[in-house]
Amino acid sequence: MNNRKSLKRALGTAVLCAATVMSLQGCVELLVGSVVVGSFAASDRRTFGAQTEDKTITFKGESKASAVVGERGHVNVASFNRKVLLTGEVKDQAMKMAVEYEIARIAGVNSIVNELEIAGVSSYSSRSSDSLITSKVVASFVDAKDIFANSFKVVTERGIVYLMGRVTQQEGARAASIAAGVSGVHKVVKVFDYISEDELMRLSNTR
Repeated sequence: MNNRKSLKRALGTAVLCAATVMSLQGCVELLVGSVVVGSFAASDRRTFGAQTEDKTITFKGESKASAVVGERGHVNVASFNRKVLLTGEVKDQAMKMAVEYEIARIAGVNSIVNELEIAGVSSYSSRSSDSLITSKVVASFVDAKDIFANSFKVVTERGIVYLMGRVTQQEGARAASIAAGVSGVHKVVKVFDYISEDELMRLSNTR
């Protein structure tokens, strides 16, 4: 038991370090990698094809968003199971819709959750704060005994935590509750792809 806790906390520390580095890129999004620590074991619930497409969608999406907003905005693109989450700041509604339009044209995108804020571009200190919040949320998931941390992707923007993943209703509610209890979190937004308990069982049996 002590060894398991030590390994879990070590993972949390590694996540914290990664989040600090990633803060330089804008918003912070983290998907905890697969680990095996006693009963703390699970793998990404997306298919390999979906994982590959998500990487492609994110890369293309960031390029297209940058071309639309230039220096007048700050857009982050997160894709999970081909569902795209847009966060950041744009100068007006027209720009917000233009970004969404360009992202929707990327092959493989199934849906878009447009959370872009019409506001000035966020500061470095704000993004650093978001980085810290993300690391604390992920570490809290790692410490929890009743959810698999690597089933969730965490994105933080202006103190708002967005949770993505293929999870059951119960898992989603529990993760949202944990995230809401982390200091600095203003709001938690669930952007999940929900699966049934039966589907979770089938996925578990095929790993």
